[in-house]
Amino acid sequence: MSEFILEARSIVKTFPGVKALDGVSLQLRKGEVHALVGENGAGKSTLMLTLGGIYRPDEGEIFVEGKEVKFDSPHDANEKGISVVFQELSLVPTMSIAENIFANRQPVKAFNMVNWKKMYEDTIELLALFNLEYMDPSTPVNRLSIAMQQVVEILKAISFNPSVLVLDEPTSSLTEHEVEQLFDNIRKLKDRGLSFIYISHHLKEIFEIADTVTVLRDGMRVCDADVQTIDENFLITNMVGRSIENMYAQRGDIPIGKNVVLKVDNLSRKEVFEDISFSIREGEIVGLAGLVGAGRTELGRSIFGAEPADSGSLKLGDRNIAPRTPLEAINAGIGYLTEDRKTQGLVLDFTIRENLVSNHLRDFTSVIGFLNEGAITKFAEKSRDDYRIATPHLGQKIRKLSGGNQQKVLVGTWVGVGPKLLIMDEPTRGVDVGAKSDIYRLMRELAGKGVAILMISSDLPEILGMSDRVLVMQSGRLVGEIPGNEATEENVIALAAGTIEGEVNK
Repeated sequence: MSEFILEARSIVKTFPGVKALDGVSLQLRKGEVHALVGENGAGKSTLMLTLGGIYRPDEGEIFVEGKEVKFDSPHDANEKGISVVFQELSLVPTMSIAENIFANRQPVKAFNMVNWKKMYEDTIELLALFNLEYMDPSTPVNRLSIAMQQVVEILKAISFNPSVLVLDEPTSSLTEHEVEQLFDNIRKLKDRGLSFIYISHHLKEIFEIADTVTVLRDGMRVCDADVQTIDENFLITNMVGRSIENMYAQRGDIPIGKNVVLKVDNLSRKEVFEDISFSIREGEIVGLAGLVGAGRTELGRSIFGAEPADSGSLKLGDRNIAPRTPLEAINAGIGYLTEDRKTQGLVLDFTIRENLVSNHLRDFTSVIGFLNEGAITKFAEKSRDDYRIATPHLGQKIRKLSGGNQQKVLVGTWVGVGPKLLIMDEPTRGVDVGAKSDIYRLMRELAGKGVAILMISSDLPEILGMSDRVLVMQSGRLVGEIPGNEATEENVIALAAGTIEGEVNK
């Protein structure tokens, strides 16, 4: 009997122009949480899809409980005890919890009729694993929070009775409290003998939940380690192949300008946010923090004209503005980097080159309406070099890029507009540590050129590491302002949760 519940040996997987996996091996013991980390494009997803039966390896072997297996489909992997929970939820919103969990394999009775009673009973039994047996299994999943939908996705995988559960970025849409609940449930399942492969860009999570870790880089395994014997610097150095001494870069000697770029006075939008007032100066990075639902994104979208306010005023420089559309905001000198790059920020079937100029084509258009293709290419090439976009050519479609490189393209599209104010909503969501470092460097460079940045983020270390000032929202109101050098996780969380009161310098 093998000591490993799952073992991958020397897996090779090649796609046109790239070797995604180059002799990667991984071993997983029963009741173990094994983390898999690496930069975007390191091979994590390819390995996961290979273990889940979606890809077949070109070379190498997979063993389950010491016996070699070959998968032709996800069904084959499930039959052998390997279930995968993908980052992108696969639920049908209008179907119930029970219907989603048992989709295409509902229990049946006479005349092949669905046995609803048994399906609901089985669903309640699964919900009880997470102490959720009180929930109605007939509830449509579109009535559930994102966190609860994530739970349903996990229960769907568990319903196959796997011995190995692969979790791909399971906390990407969860609040801190919901993450704690997820970890509690992982520990319960681990105590029952279930093994996990846990993929995450959040290195803090690795040290909270994992027993061991494998680091991938450029499709190759760099190292394995016992989590208790290493620290974040060890992981970062092995992931990126270099030491990142200062993740958040430094402001340097360039002072924050005296001129106010954005002044917000008593901005309100019914039932969303109320009486918001603050200002941002040239070269200043202001962090906007708060719990999910506090109104941060809605405020940013309002300033950008996507969801106009009902009352209040905006002033950009010495001009009063009232953008009613994003185009009006762009024309005024405002850029907005959305939190959802795939559906709101980029055109996935356009090329890198096309995306980089998509929101300021007029800069490359002649008076008679012809595009200057040479100027577009020159701009795209400079953007690729400036932002370290890893790509074989600028004609590659955006959907083919890793998350980190997609995010760099998104940054490039808005820097190209030449904004006076850049609103950055979750600027590093879903990107690896190397890409984060590059994006922070770009933000510092923009601030150094006098661009005012409003950074909306749920990542507290990011807020603390990058902000010259931190504004905190709670339930649609601005409840506090903290100088960057005085901001701590404790006082930001306390303001966001309403356990202390703060002051706002308008």
